[in-house]
Amino acid sequence: MMEDVCLDGVKMAPVSSADVGEISSDTLFTFEQSGSLVTGRYRGGEIIEGFLIGFVTGSNFHFRYIQADKSGNLDAGMSDAIIEETGDGRIRMIEHFQWATRPTSGTNIFEQLN
Repeated sequence: MMEDVCLDGVKMAPVSSADVGEISSDTLFTFEQSGSLVTGRYRGGEIIEGFLIGFVTGSNFHFRYIQADKSGNLDAGMSDAIIEETGDGRIRMIEHFQWATRPTSGTNIFEQLN
């Protein structure tokens, strides 16, 4: 786990995604941070556009998301994530999500792009 996490300007991609999710290795996430407030935008793969907003406290990141996909679905949910550092100094985020618009949940792992 990391202390004093700063996600401002960080770009990430999934390295592992849940079967019940829609993101893929083609989905790119870009984050902005002001104080403890973090916002993000993501797109790629099946996702036309996605947004998230939440708060980071220490190495914990709690957020909500909404997204539109290529099938015409508009979905939303909430996530709790742990942020840690990879062996080469990049940021890794392990996200546990719960769909609000579907009866499923899962885990995704993201890593910072170089």
